[in-house]
Amino acid sequence: MISARTVLRSPTASKQAATEILKTINGSTLGCRSSFIVAQHIQLAPTSQRHFSSSPNSPKIKEFFEQKQTEKVRKTPAAWEHPVYTEEQMNAVVVAHRKAETTSDKVALLAVKFMRWGLDFATGYKHEKAVALNEKDPEAAQRKYGMTEEKYMIRNVFLESIAGVPGMVAGMIRHLHSMRRMKRDNGWIETLLEESYNERMHLLVFMKMQRPGRFMRFMVLAAQGVWCNAMFFAYLISPRIVHRLVGYLEEEAVYTYTHQIKDLDAGRLPKWEKMQAPEIAVDYWKMPEGHRTMRDLLLYIRADESKHREVNHTFGNLDQKNDPNPFVSEYRDPNEPHPTRGLDYAKPTGWERHEII
Repeated sequence: MISARTVLRSPTASKQAATEILKTINGSTLGCRSSFIVAQHIQLAPTSQRHFSSSPNSPKIKEFFEQKQTEKVRKTPAAWEHPVYTEEQMNAVVVAHRKAETTSDKVALLAVKFMRWGLDFATGYKHEKAVALNEKDPEAAQRKYGMTEEKYMIRNVFLESIAGVPGMVAGMIRHLHSMRRMKRDNGWIETLLEESYNERMHLLVFMKMQRPGRFMRFMVLAAQGVWCNAMFFAYLISPRIVHRLVGYLEEEAVYTYTHQIKDLDAGRLPKWEKMQAPEIAVDYWKMPEGHRTMRDLLLYIRADESKHREVNHTFGNLDQKNDPNPFVSEYRDPNEPHPTRGLDYAKPTGWERHEII
């Protein structure tokens, strides 16, 4: 019997071990399913690993988050149907910043800046230095601080893995609060959960394209644990500050994806130029024929982040206990501009309370 230590010692040893295992299986009249699975997942690669690495050559990557097939079920559609975005609406998305006027706004903005620093450090993105050098020597800035497809993908996976936490935590707290007070929530819960679901879909799409290494997954686990608990206690203390914080966080997300689109258009990301969006993305956003490239995918995701920016900045302006959710409400005059689930009347810095309530 071959030990696991021998199998993983070197590529040559791995190949020999795999051959012996397969011979054993083929020569046995009682084929063992578990043995076949072991042989199928032996990695014939060197043992050296890179931190924050992806595994593009792994045999598992194409089946990561695969759709489950059963005898009766044909397909499991998305729980929340995504609103349809037009190309004009997605191209109209802009980088915007809501000015921090109150003390709570300034606290939220300071927290986001700290988190941005942590994300930049974890993913190797030196934004401030890159901007400063770019003003003097753009070519030198690109050589020294330029982002590659792999670096951007790592950043995206890390960002989306924690971006789905606030909506889920806020929705859960409001759900429990509604039952405890025995009062309606006025439609906030559904929008918050849908936002969290949307962020998770972003993550699943990126995971179809690149699988993170062990160190990256550990960082995601650690960050998600801290982030989830922090959001829970923060939302209990001040929901308004949390929504403002998430609004500022989504501003950073819009900036990040806008920068990726610009780099792609400038030819700095050649691997993405002809890359097609995964099937899960095509189904979720209902991407039309001829508009299923990596650039189109980034446009859809950026549009989603811009909507989350608008939603959370708007929620931060409302009475947290009594005001209805303006994004699912019916208005007395539907012809006047008002918040919607889609991008019909986009407002990057959020709607003020007097405009909609």
